[in-house]
Amino acid sequence: MSEAITVARPYVLAAFDEARKNNDLKGWSDALLTASSAVENEQVRTLILNPRVQKSQLQDLFLALCGGDKLNKHVSNFIKLLVEAQRLILLPEITAMFEVMRTEAEKSVDVLVTSAFDLNDTQKQKITAAMKKRLGREIKLNCETNPKLLGGIVIRAGDKVIDGSARTHLTELANALA
Repeated sequence: MSEAITVARPYVLAAFDEARKNNDLKGWSDALLTASSAVENEQVRTLILNPRVQKSQLQDLFLALCGGDKLNKHVSNFIKLLVEAQRLILLPEITAMFEVMRTEAEKSVDVLVTSAFDLNDTQKQKITAAMKKRLGREIKLNCETNPKLLGGIVIRAGDKVIDGSARTHLTELANALA
């Protein structure tokens, strides 16, 4: 894993520089996410790792999977470079590192709020304001419901987790009483 990250780093830096130069971080991010999900498909992965598949065939196939003519020429050239260098298999690592660099550059963070019930707009605004103050970044709030929480919310922002769910509190109480 760490070897893959080390090998992927120069490609990430090149992609990020190109995206920033063209003021297209979002476009590159979307394209890389699409390409990465294609690489994670088992059949595509088998083709990538098959030494009998010619690079030109793999380029054509992979570009078609990623949207072909919908890709901008810089992303298309980047994918061709990865195929030529036999680094296409590293796209998931490249994408993950690109996303970290993008959120850092945009001074934003994706926050996932899981609640037992749907949140109304006022609650979402309060959570967004509190997280913005706490993290010092713009917040991209994503909400989902999970009735198993019983009540309360769980907030995930990167590697930070704030668990205010009733289920967790009941579990902690049960452990304290045991």
